[in-house]
Amino acid sequence: MNWYPLLFEPIIKERIWGGTKLRDLLHKPIVSEISGESWELSTVPGDVSVVANGVLAGNDLNAVVASNPEAVLGKKVVAQFGTQFPLLFKFLDAREDLSIQVHPNDALAKERHNSFGKTEMWYVMQADSGTELIVGFKEDSNLQAYQAAVDNHQVVDLLVKHPVQKGDVFFLETGTVHAIGAGALIAEIQQTSDITYRIYDFDRRDDQGNLRELHTELALDAINYQKTASKKTYSKVANTSNVMVDCPYFTTAILPLQGKAMVNQSDETFTVLMVVEGTVELKYAEGTMEIKKGMTVLLPAGLGPVQLEGNAELLEITIS
Repeated sequence: MNWYPLLFEPIIKERIWGGTKLRDLLHKPIVSEISGESWELSTVPGDVSVVANGVLAGNDLNAVVASNPEAVLGKKVVAQFGTQFPLLFKFLDAREDLSIQVHPNDALAKERHNSFGKTEMWYVMQADSGTELIVGFKEDSNLQAYQAAVDNHQVVDLLVKHPVQKGDVFFLETGTVHAIGAGALIAEIQQTSDITYRIYDFDRRDDQGNLRELHTELALDAINYQKTASKKTYSKVANTSNVMVDCPYFTTAILPLQGKAMVNQSDETFTVLMVVEGTVELKYAEGTMEIKKGMTVLLPAGLGPVQLEGNAELLEITIS
């Protein structure tokens, strides 16, 4: 197999809080005015990404991995995570506030849902004036104080609201209470999991007039009640991979491209590139490809070195 950069058909999700930025800013094929998520790369059951280009077009990601796990995922990734693609990549458009939520850790998710936990990160691609993200507690808290706030509809009063702008980065370890605020366009990198405990939804009702389901009891022992340092600072040296988040599940760097740069792909791990600004010409052993803002590409571990050329910003994600 002559490996090449893999593009995938986006999986569009309608959400009560979604809008039209996925179409207007990222050129996704949305069909409604409430399109909240574009799943770019997924092996969540029922939502497995399908290859959109080259000789593997029409094959889903699970089948591609199964054909040669080490060549796709990399030797280290297979040793650590087995043959399941371990990450999920999304773009999210919040026209309205998302619910306040929390994700369980690996142990709790395994016990309750036979799933991975959900460690994740956000990169803010665009934010309207006044946009805020909710991340973590203002002060160290505890279950009793939190439960009292829930009973009195005052959970928001315990939490930190971060005004945000383009380029802001947040690392959300499992247990961190969080919510994306209205006006944010986010690139999200996370473990392969769709387990979310919704703890407050601003008393909104769905189109049938019903309050959305909450998972108050499930969340109680999933929450980290301590303050967290979730907002990250980072360098932006041109034509270099500047690490923003490094954790056991993924390493994410920003690559500000001004001319040329190399992705020195090894046989240890795959690389995913998410273009968050501009246009890039991607050159590999067998050919070239143009990728633009809003596109996500998987570089299989067996691909070899890749040259990037253009004026752009990319998120570069590997497992280190």
